[in-house]
Amino acid sequence: MKTLRRLLDKQARHFEKNGKLELIHPVWEATDTFLFSLGNVTRTASHVRDGADLKRIMITVVVALIPCMFMAMYNTGYQAQLAVQRGAGVWDGWQTTVFHALGFELANGGFFACVVYGALFFIPVYIVTLAVGGAAEVLFCIVRRHEINEGFLVTSALFPLVLPATIPLWQVALGILFGVIIGKEIFGGVGMNIFNPALMSRAFLFFAYPAFISGDDVWIAAQTSPDAYSGATWLAALQEAGPEALRQGISEVRPAVSWWDAFIGLIPGSMGETSALFCLIGAAILILTQVASWRIMLGGLIGAILTVLCFNVLVTVYTSASPVPFYWHLVLGSFAFAIVFMATDPVSAPYTNTGRYIYGFMIGFLGILIREVNPAFAGSWMLAILFMNMFSSTIDHYVVRANIKRRLARNAA
Repeated sequence: MKTLRRLLDKQARHFEKNGKLELIHPVWEATDTFLFSLGNVTRTASHVRDGADLKRIMITVVVALIPCMFMAMYNTGYQAQLAVQRGAGVWDGWQTTVFHALGFELANGGFFACVVYGALFFIPVYIVTLAVGGAAEVLFCIVRRHEINEGFLVTSALFPLVLPATIPLWQVALGILFGVIIGKEIFGGVGMNIFNPALMSRAFLFFAYPAFISGDDVWIAAQTSPDAYSGATWLAALQEAGPEALRQGISEVRPAVSWWDAFIGLIPGSMGETSALFCLIGAAILILTQVASWRIMLGGLIGAILTVLCFNVLVTVYTSASPVPFYWHLVLGSFAFAIVFMATDPVSAPYTNTGRYIYGFMIGFLGILIREVNPAFAGSWMLAILFMNMFSSTIDHYVVRANIKRRLARNAA
C-alpha cells in the first residue's frame, strides 16, 4: 500500500493545475480518494468530525442493495426455469446460448444454474449502466472542473434493478443518459437535483418505450412464453377474481402463488423489485447505519395501508368485487423497493423529520390511489415518488414556518 501511495503522489503533479493531464484531474482525484482517505482531514476540536462522509454513505446504500441484486439474478433464472418446466419457451437470445455453452441445463438446473442464468441478464445491464452513465458523469465533471462524486454509484445500482430482464441494452444506455443529464446534471450535479435520477431514467423508458418495460408482453425472462405477464397485472387479476383465486391459480397461465412466495419474491416483475424480504434486509442496513430515514418508510407504510383500507370499504359497499387485502398490496409490485430505496433518497426527500412523515405518507397514498384506479398501470410508485419529489422543498418550507410560528408564540407567552 505504501508503494501505491508513493506512486500516486509522484504522478499527482501531472494532474494538478498547469500539469499535462490537468483536464482529467477529476478522474485521478476519484481514483486516489477511492483507494485512500483524503490527505487533509479535520483534526481540531472546533469542528464536528464524523466518519459518515458522502463516499461511505453511498457505499452503504450499495451494500444494502446487494441482497436485491442477488435476488434479481436468482429470480430471473428461477422464473425462466418454471417456464421451461411448464413447456413454455424461454428468451431465445445470446444469454441462453452462452448458458448452454457453459454446460448448464435450465429445466433440471438447481439453485446455482438459476443464479448463473439470471446473471447473464442482470450483469450486462449493470455494466452498460456503469459504462454509459459513468462516462457522462466524468464528462460533466471535466467540463465543469469539479470532483467526481460517488452519487452515481447508487444510481447505477438502482437503475438495473427496476428494469425487466429482457430490456434491450441500447434502451438501458438511453435511459441512464437521460437520468444523469436531465435528472441530475442539468440541475447542477449531486445534491442539487430535485428528482431521483434512477426514477427519471425509468420514467423516460416507461413513456418512451412502454412495450418493452410494462404491459402483458413483459415477462421476467421469456417474452415469447404464453405465461407472459407483468407484476402489475396480478393486481388487476386480484380485483377481478379475488385473493382466493390467486392462491388457487387464476388461470392456466397464472399458476397458484402464496403470499409467502410473493413476500420472498418468487414472482415475475422487474429484476430487483419483487422481493419484499430482501428489501427489508436492505432497510435494516440503512436504518441501523442511519443512512436512510425510517420516518419516510413508516409514513409510506401507514399511507399505503390506510388508503387500501379506505378503498376496500368503498369496494365492499358499492361493488360486488372482492377487495384486495392490504397485505397483498405490500408484497406485489414494487412497493417495498420504492419505499425503502427510492423514497428515502436524501437529496430529493425532505430534511425535516415532520416533513419526512408527510412525504412518506403522501407517497403511500398516491401510489395506492394510482394502483387502485388503474391496477394494470405498472408505474404507480414511480409516479408517486417523482410527484412528491417536486413538493419536497415545499413541505420543508411550511414545516419550518410552522416551527417558527410556534416558537414565537411560546416566547411571547
